[in-house]
Amino acid sequence: MRFTLKHLRYFVVAGEMSSVTKAAEALHVSQPSISSAILHLEDVTDLQLFVRHHAQGLSLTPSGRQFLRKAKQLLAEADGLVHYASTLGSDVAGSLRIVGFPTFTPILVPGLIKRFVDAYPAVKVHCDEKHQKDIIQSLHDGRYELALTYDMQIPADIEFEPLMEFPPYAVVGRDHPLADRREVSLAELAPLPMVLLDWPMSREYFYSLFLSLELEPNFAYPAESLGMVRGLVGNGFGYTLFNSPMACNLAFDGTELVAIPLTEKLRPLRMGVARLSQFRLTPAAGAFIKQLEEQVRDLSSSVFEDKRFYRLLID
Repeated sequence: MRFTLKHLRYFVVAGEMSSVTKAAEALHVSQPSISSAILHLEDVTDLQLFVRHHAQGLSLTPSGRQFLRKAKQLLAEADGLVHYASTLGSDVAGSLRIVGFPTFTPILVPGLIKRFVDAYPAVKVHCDEKHQKDIIQSLHDGRYELALTYDMQIPADIEFEPLMEFPPYAVVGRDHPLADRREVSLAELAPLPMVLLDWPMSREYFYSLFLSLELEPNFAYPAESLGMVRGLVGNGFGYTLFNSPMACNLAFDGTELVAIPLTEKLRPLRMGVARLSQFRLTPAAGAFIKQLEEQVRDLSSSVFEDKRFYRLLID
């Protein structure tokens, strides 16, 4: 930058007081310091900011008045930035950017954000949804402070605190031949058409479940959105596997879905909070994690009433 905030501050006070002498007294600096700052600004901007009146002080030129308005705005923003930086280290204030995995984020996070901002109104929370690969990359890029996600291929430089464990289970349409079963085995499901949630790392996880039992799945209908998976299953195109509990047993078109536990003990996915290990948490992020932990301990939503579909990992 070719001029400093000090130059601007000296200029603004001189312009408001129409006097170098009065500005120097107000700022407790010498008159030459004020004059030097004004001359420097005029030099680097190539503007005449003041008309000098012998023994009668200064008056702003039209360009000087416009420059004064912009300078005051910039100084106010700079003062706000200083205050913002100070609150990052102490008060629960400022902004908090988080990202979540799309299967459970719409179920768990909106209510959590509501309770959090009620408790900490000085914090503005922004939440996005991304697939696992993009979540990890975004944490590395510094775009988000926290991620709510699964323990799928978490690299060593990302700290992961598990909160809940979600075993896989089957989902079929109401008219599916297995819809009235209390439980079903993966061996029974393997040859049947499966609607696959075809996301990076998700498909590898589901495929690994079959491989662990030396089974080969019939991935008949890949889909790239949860809504499409639910719609295809509800309309009888096949079954699917989910982990996080369903918030509703209806697809978007109103067809009914049925969740069925699996008989095999298969590797669950752990849901938790992820962050870069090298970053110190801001007070807002720390408070958000505590609020999340409290919500997980006191799950009262009907989505989580059936404990066959989840297990808590915190006291």
